[in-house]
Amino acid sequence: MNKIYFDHNATTPVIDEVFEAMVPFLKEQWGNPSSIHWAGRGTKKAVEDGREKICALLNCAPLELIFTSSGTEGDNHAIKGLAWAKKDKGNHIITTKVEHPAVLNTCKHLQKEGFEVTYLDVDKYGMISLDDLKAAITPKTILITVMFANNETGVIFPIKEIGAIAREKGITFHTDAVQAAGKIKIDVQDLNVDLLTISGHKLYGPKGIGALYVKRGTRLVPLIHGGHHERNRRGGTENVAGIVGMGKAADVALRDMDREIEHLTMLRNRLEKGMAERVPHITVNGHPDRRLPNTANISFEFVEGESLLLNLDMKGIAASSGSACTSGSLEPSHVLVSMGMTHELSHGSVRFSLGKSNTIEEIDYLLEIMPPIVERMRSMSPLYAGAKG
Repeated sequence: MNKIYFDHNATTPVIDEVFEAMVPFLKEQWGNPSSIHWAGRGTKKAVEDGREKICALLNCAPLELIFTSSGTEGDNHAIKGLAWAKKDKGNHIITTKVEHPAVLNTCKHLQKEGFEVTYLDVDKYGMISLDDLKAAITPKTILITVMFANNETGVIFPIKEIGAIAREKGITFHTDAVQAAGKIKIDVQDLNVDLLTISGHKLYGPKGIGALYVKRGTRLVPLIHGGHHERNRRGGTENVAGIVGMGKAADVALRDMDREIEHLTMLRNRLEKGMAERVPHITVNGHPDRRLPNTANISFEFVEGESLLLNLDMKGIAASSGSACTSGSLEPSHVLVSMGMTHELSHGSVRFSLGKSNTIEEIDYLLEIMPPIVERMRSMSPLYAGAKG
């Protein structure tokens, strides 16, 4: 049985170029980059080379990049660090109801510390209203945090416009760009962004490494205290092999981006069109235009999503019902519910997130096996019998 991976928004495989770049720093070059002797000098240079490659992907200066262990740490550092640094200026934060748990749960924690948080609604396409954002701003607003692209639906938010609103009001703006980095162009100089989070394992790099862009002049309280690493902004010995790998992944992403966007858009459109032609009673979720090229979130009426995923897994296909960080939860997707979807339909939703190694043949295999799987599952539903009758 062939194994087909359609869950790249959860994590991506480490590509050969990245693995080969990392190997020397797992074997021969193992020195601590903070050491001043020969064993540390080579790894120090590797860290800075990796930093420059990631900065090229974002169009920022090396001094503006802090290495982290993950996107979750980056979000925590950005949101908590800014809130703590500006608590004498105000205590109000604005975010959305469809953020990743790394942002939502960080905001909920800050509410326990006395901060006030406004959670913006989204429309049926998963998009926020800029008018709602403007109306939510108060004299005490110190931070706006809105994700670049949604991990479940792929919806791309109007980051440049949000940044312009924040800048006009003198409010710091953070975006969780974990799902967007490497898939679409990100230019922090053009976007009016002050803080931006990315993660290595979402762009064919290793797990355990991420980065936080901090615009020059933006003050953050450190999340992790320790030595003088990262210019006193994040304590802890640098993950040299991870940084090298993430740097190489960023380099490859920048090099191949236009070709990958074209390839993935073609595959996603083929999947959605073919599914609509072969399976009745389905809905493609998200904005029709402003979406990541690789993400298709589809609701199958009269079907339970987890059972559908198990059936797909038995056919060798890996997909997801939403965020990997909420896997195992019995709750419906907070993203889809926020878009106005019923709990029942939300539970029947599957996310197919495509990657660079996926092929037309794999899409066609999915389209071949999906109709009988869905029909068999629906045959056990009295609601579906009523809908057919």
